[in-house]
Amino acid sequence: MNDCKEQTMKYEITLPVLSDTMSTGKLARWLKQPGDKINKGDVIAEIESDKAIMEVEAFHEGYLAGPLASIDTDIPIGQVIGYITEQEKNAAIEPKKTDSNTSPGDNTSAIPSVIQKETAVQTVDIPAVSVQIPVSDSPETKITPLLAHHIPAASGKRNASPHARALALKLGIDLATVMPGKDGHIQAEEVLAAAHQSPTLNLQLGPPYRLEPLTSMQKAVTQNMIATLTTPTFRTEAKLSLKALKKVGKQHNLSLTLLLARACALTIKANPQFNAVFTPEGLAHRDRVDVGIAVDVPGGLLTPVLRDVVERPLDELAEDWRILKDKIKRQRLEQEDYTGATFYLSNLGVFPVVYGFDALVPLGAAAILAIGAEHEGQCLLTLSCDHRVVSGADSARFLTTLDEVLQHAKVL
Repeated sequence: MNDCKEQTMKYEITLPVLSDTMSTGKLARWLKQPGDKINKGDVIAEIESDKAIMEVEAFHEGYLAGPLASIDTDIPIGQVIGYITEQEKNAAIEPKKTDSNTSPGDNTSAIPSVIQKETAVQTVDIPAVSVQIPVSDSPETKITPLLAHHIPAASGKRNASPHARALALKLGIDLATVMPGKDGHIQAEEVLAAAHQSPTLNLQLGPPYRLEPLTSMQKAVTQNMIATLTTPTFRTEAKLSLKALKKVGKQHNLSLTLLLARACALTIKANPQFNAVFTPEGLAHRDRVDVGIAVDVPGGLLTPVLRDVVERPLDELAEDWRILKDKIKRQRLEQEDYTGATFYLSNLGVFPVVYGFDALVPLGAAAILAIGAEHEGQCLLTLSCDHRVVSGADSARFLTTLDEVLQHAKVL
């Protein structure tokens, strides 16, 4: 939040930073009207990010004043969406709409704030606020949260490494079109990602069409998938029985998803290289298995994470899973609920027609396990792996261990 002072004692309300994966947010609704009395801590608006709905709280007392930003429009983070005045007479009675189509480049760099106090001479940065997230219950799929900020093509010179510049020249890539990394710099991997992108589609060559803008979540999913393009991936398949696992679940009233996560975590304990991740400096070996479970939600995908799945008791994990699903249903997942997984699980077995499928290896993990529907007592499991971390033989050993765990599900 930024807070600055001026003679008129008028405070700006700015669009807060909602997550690392987005540069804009959608104003879902105003909970107060111009002229309403505002107390410090009052929730005055709701903002929809790529994965969450965040409540915007007032950090000053006063009266809500316009012009207010329009609802259901994408607004760059840091853009002013309304005001709080200390004098009721200064509050606008009729809400006026601001132009929310201003590009992110019209703002100063990402302003980590909810409210600013206006001034003509000085601004003071204040730490960002926390974010909450929304979703809904439904079958489970895949996805992982990642970061990447798009810089408009006309933003001028890019901060790119010499290697990235040389590679861009060699590949004929215009650096102005390359999406930088999360640190704002362009490295070779960003250039390679740009090189893999498809040529621009010319819709004029086809029939008439209706263009539906991407939602914040769809944009985030797109960015995440693009970010995985440089991962050298291979896949290994196996047909395994989940019969024993289902029996244990029925006996103890535990969800199959939870038991699958446990089975994977125990398998990783026996094959610890699957809990490592590639970095330019070397392989990072984590000492705790956190399993991200893909969940299909309206308009996108989320991966709530179960922590320390090997060491904690099943009943404790079951309670965590219940809480996560409840947060999803209430659209109140928080960023720490869906980030930092070391392994991923994606289950489309709830769709009987899905025999099997491939899943992309999310950044931050060495592998993801995709589970198809059961046919003739067996499910097709597809293990997608980062070849920089594990080999084909490693994946075969992983699936062999997993089969043993599944056949002796009582040990879970």
